[in-house]
Amino acid sequence: MATAQDMVQEAFCRALARWKRVAAMDDPAAWVRRVAWNLATSRWRRTRTALQYARRQREEHVAAPSPDRVALAQALRTLPAQQRRAVILHYLADLPINDIARQEGVAEGTVKSWLHRGRVVLAAQLTEKENNRG
Repeated sequence: MATAQDMVQEAFCRALARWKRVAAMDDPAAWVRRVAWNLATSRWRRTRTALQYARRQREEHVAAPSPDRVALAQALRTLPAQQRRAVILHYLADLPINDIARQEGVAEGTVKSWLHRGRVVLAAQLTEKENNRG
C-alpha cells in the first residue's frame, strides 16, 4: 500500500512540476494515472531485474561428484567422439537408437555398433578401475 501511495504522490509531483502543460490537456487526471501506472511498471521491472540478479549471484552448494561418476566421466573421455555421443544420448538422455541415427545422419546399425564398442571399452575400463580400488 505504501509503495502505491508513493507512486501516486510522485505522479502528482510530476504533474505539478509541468502544470501549465498538464492543465492544458483534455483530461489531466488521465495523465496522472498514466504516469502513476508507468512508475509502478518501472518499479516492478527494476524489482524483477534485481531479483533475477540476486538469484544468479546466490551461492549454490552442489555435492561433490561421486567416485563412480568421476570414473565414468574419465572412461567416457577415452571413447571416440561418435561412440561417446551415442552412449551419452542412448544411456543418459534415453534417446532411442533410431533418433540417434537420424540426428547423426547414419544407419541404425552404425549406432548399434558404436554402442556395442563403447560398452566394451567402458566395461573394461570401469572394471579395471574397480579392481584397482579394491
